[in-house]
Amino acid sequence: MKALRFDRFGSLDALQLVDVDTPVPGESEALVRVRAAGLNPSDVKNVLGRFHDTTLPRTPGRDFAGVVESGPEEWIGREVWGTGSELGFSHDGTHAEYVLIPVSGLTLKPVSLSFALAASCGVPYTTAWNALRRGGLVVEDRRLVVIGVGAVGSAAIALARILGTTKIVAAVREADLSPELRRSGPPLVLLSDAKKFAADVREHFAGGADLIFDTTGYWVDASVGAIAEFGRIATIAAPKDGHVHFPLLDLYRIGGVLVGVNSLLYDVEACAEMLEPIGKAFDLGEMPPPAAVREIHLEDGPAAYRAIDAGSSEKVVFVMP
Repeated sequence: MKALRFDRFGSLDALQLVDVDTPVPGESEALVRVRAAGLNPSDVKNVLGRFHDTTLPRTPGRDFAGVVESGPEEWIGREVWGTGSELGFSHDGTHAEYVLIPVSGLTLKPVSLSFALAASCGVPYTTAWNALRRGGLVVEDRRLVVIGVGAVGSAAIALARILGTTKIVAAVREADLSPELRRSGPPLVLLSDAKKFAADVREHFAGGADLIFDTTGYWVDASVGAIAEFGRIATIAAPKDGHVHFPLLDLYRIGGVLVGVNSLLYDVEACAEMLEPIGKAFDLGEMPPPAAVREIHLEDGPAAYRAIDAGSSEKVVFVMP
């Protein structure tokens, strides 16, 4: 089978399209023919050596949608989707024509989504789902601010509505504004400085937000002044040096909580549990489909990795012949 492989860290030159043996499933595994596989920034960072638990040589890739080709009889021929922390790190990942998946981690792909769109969902939607639930959106009508409207932020806005929250504000840079976002998105707050951010949030939500989900990592300190008593701040990112100047006194005086969200804490089985209700919401029409993606073939993989490393935010999905 064809697969993207790397055998050393530190340079994307190590990533090559090669021929390797098709894996053989064990007793508790299924062989999935990958029809589409999403490319995430973490896949690029993995090849560059930013994750210390990755073993080599390795096929990267976490997100997939495909068809079960061998394994338990009741699963053969079923369309599935998924993601998980072991894929691409301790086990060969999805940027290949086939991938081994634990049977306990199989979950049905939404019928309403193409393979390519389903493959774009894994990391963004499970990350957003985890952030919202750990951030307290298990109670209806929570007041939510989502900072950043990339793949994860957009997923969070869609998921919040099926979790019972309609009080949503998006905070974005002026450069990220688009006619579509202005027309169909939630109310907007423009990101400029910390004091203005808190004031703008409180104009929408008297008393502050119940949850601020910062997908950028740069607005955690400013968010303290914008949350309500017992409010929460969830974050999935940090500045390059990993540090922020943080008003701890203000946080504990209002009983605030800071929640760190790391998708690599959840294996394929845990992610399947999250994806099952998400898939049902897509099929019931409770959420809009994810944004369109750029579909490319595996041979263009190294170039796509380099584009993301250079700063591209375009969502790319590998599609297999």
